[in-house]
Amino acid sequence: MANIEQKIDTKSKIAVLCGGMSSEAEVSRRSGKGCYDALQRLGYKNAEMVEVTPDIAQTLKNGNYDYAYNALHGKYGEDGCIQGILEVLKIPYTGCGVLASAVCMHKEYTKRILSTRAEIPLAKSVFVKKGENVTEKVKGLKFPVITKPVSEGSSFGMTKVNTLQELESAYEQAIKYNDDVLIEEFIDGVFVTVGVLEKDGVNFATEILEIRPKNEWYDFEAKYTPGMSDFILPANLDEKLTKQVKDIAVLAHETAGCSGVSRVDFMISNDGIAYVIEINTSPGMTVTSDLPAQAKAMDISYDELVQIIINSAGLNK
Repeated sequence: MANIEQKIDTKSKIAVLCGGMSSEAEVSRRSGKGCYDALQRLGYKNAEMVEVTPDIAQTLKNGNYDYAYNALHGKYGEDGCIQGILEVLKIPYTGCGVLASAVCMHKEYTKRILSTRAEIPLAKSVFVKKGENVTEKVKGLKFPVITKPVSEGSSFGMTKVNTLQELESAYEQAIKYNDDVLIEEFIDGVFVTVGVLEKDGVNFATEILEIRPKNEWYDFEAKYTPGMSDFILPANLDEKLTKQVKDIAVLAHETAGCSGVSRVDFMISNDGIAYVIEINTSPGMTVTSDLPAQAKAMDISYDELVQIIINSAGLNK
């Protein structure tokens, strides 16, 4: 893709927000550095990397920034919190707005919103709130299952549970991160992910990335250990399924109220059903992250991708 218009004045003062107070802070710093370097190359010489701390509102107010580029991941950065601060300060920012960010950070609420569209397949699951009996709650599910903290990223606190006897310890691991836990039936199949971007008011899907972990499933080790996963881009899917996954990704993005950028993760079952697993409203932007690779497969360079995302600043209402 060529000829991506610069809709933001290159003289604008841009705060590249990174770091933060989540378990994904270090990944965010790497994303932020990549985005900052790209903005410099694109001519935005007044861009600055801004480490997010509890004093971020005052930092932003003192900085007199025209725009914010959100390179945060996880709690406080991807859940509507930083977005709310930016709204109060009237600083246009990239990516999804307050509501979509908050909804998509919460895996259960994401599923509830997406379930309003029959065209979006979802894995069978239960939501276990603090104090509820986890053994009772899973009686309607078939093992194996996946236990997940309801508002956490990068597979932190996730466990594949093969038998009921393993459930309690997996649940205890999940609540180290969140009080509430989502438990889904495990889908045996292929993990794929697809980005959704916005150009000239139209949402479009990137190429689909297929990830084949060398572990039993795509856990933290498989995500972040070199050589522990194989990446196939474009994914090894037939034409019909490729179109279906891309269409569902855009539909999920729009149904959840996302804007600017997201990345939608799927498990494609062995019988060819593409189940939406989650929506990431602030996808990683490191040199090895999924979204830049997906864009590159469409002839969108890293810098062009950053330009597309900065163009979305202020569209998230």
